[in-house]
Amino acid sequence: MEILHSAVAILAAILLIIRFKVDPVISLLLACAYLGLATGLGAEGTVEQITGGFGEIMAEVGLLIGFGVLIGALLHSMGAFGDLVEILARRMGRRLPYAMAGTLSTIFPSIYVDVQVVLAAPMAKESAPVVDRRHGLPWLAGAMGIGIFAGYVFVVPGLAAVAIAGLMDVPLGTYLLYGLPIGLTTALITTFLFRLILSRGFWKEESDVDPDAVVEEHSDTAAHALPLAERAARWPLWVRLLPILVPLVLIAAGAIADVADATNAVLMFLGNANIALFIGLLIAFAMVRSSLGADGVETVFTAGLRTTGEILLVTGVGGSLGAVIAESGLDETLKDLFSADENAPVLLSILLAWVIAAVLHFAIGSVSVGAITAAGIISPIVGSLDMDPVVIALAIASGAMFALHVNSNFFWMFSRLLDITTQGTLKTLTLATSLGAVVSLPLVLLASVVAAAT
Repeated sequence: MEILHSAVAILAAILLIIRFKVDPVISLLLACAYLGLATGLGAEGTVEQITGGFGEIMAEVGLLIGFGVLIGALLHSMGAFGDLVEILARRMGRRLPYAMAGTLSTIFPSIYVDVQVVLAAPMAKESAPVVDRRHGLPWLAGAMGIGIFAGYVFVVPGLAAVAIAGLMDVPLGTYLLYGLPIGLTTALITTFLFRLILSRGFWKEESDVDPDAVVEEHSDTAAHALPLAERAARWPLWVRLLPILVPLVLIAAGAIADVADATNAVLMFLGNANIALFIGLLIAFAMVRSSLGADGVETVFTAGLRTTGEILLVTGVGGSLGAVIAESGLDETLKDLFSADENAPVLLSILLAWVIAAVLHFAIGSVSVGAITAAGIISPIVGSLDMDPVVIALAIASGAMFALHVNSNFFWMFSRLLDITTQGTLKTLTLATSLGAVVSLPLVLLASVVAAAT
């Protein structure tokens, strides 16, 4: 019966989110309450699992998400990302789609996806004729889509990546070591394959480009993404990127030292993801404070904290769902399902995790909510699988990218900012993310081989 009740709870949450436009936090909490009561946990037990699961995931990723969002907001106030975009556009020429996909998937994940598309879209439109007079715009649009979401799910400190790693109890350093090369490779290969598809006459400018589209400069999203009219003093770009680069180096160094059994107390402290991101936050804070003053920093922090709130709530409720599922008995059923094929348990487990995340994202319309929900469902049994948990976490990340489409707010923002029609957005963003989910799957399988050998 736990399978039936779990299915009802999850489908009800999806229906509430899609059909009735109920916020994911409320929808998932209602699903948690129903599942707990329906499976016999009782009122007290249900509340205990909801609060306990929320608190446990917050202990894992709460500070990381907060630090990551604030670093991104501070960097944005210094114009770091805007300058990086301009340099890429000026120097890369026809190779710009690859540079854009690579940069978005490795450096930009420190800022939220809405901000990324606001920054990158103007460059894509202006540079399209230089890249390819006929296919420049769709190629750049596809590169933007896969670059943003490959980084979002695979590369720390991408918020979906941090949430998945936390829910699956995977150290961020380990996730970074596997996720960074997978995210970058996925973005570049997908950009190449997407260009081949475009060369087949797939793009029809007369129906896919909307010449009358108007970008809402003062929409809530745009205002949220661009919180400051003024910018901090123009430090050299490489200096302004230190709040991202320093934490990544520290986290990676700690993870490599751990694998090599060469850790020491100082390296373990500095390589801890919370400490590393806090160091990055301190660097960014000092830079912005020196030029904008206390009031300027407060303005940036206020905007960043608004973004943080909902992300933390959705992530925390994902932890609540996982805790309720663990107590409902579904974990044992899923364990049997993941172990059904004894001849190919790794392949089957990866495919199941991928499909669960893909279906949830396709239905809900949010990459992060789909990934968090999938991780909440699978996390209770991941410890019993005969493989490194990072492999299942990466499979969830891969599947969660699949087919970002019309039930996503990002879809419509992407369409408006690039002046392309709904059909054109399906041909670019939806196709690119679907292709990226498929491209990344064999890379996850390769990661499972590497993880098994270490």
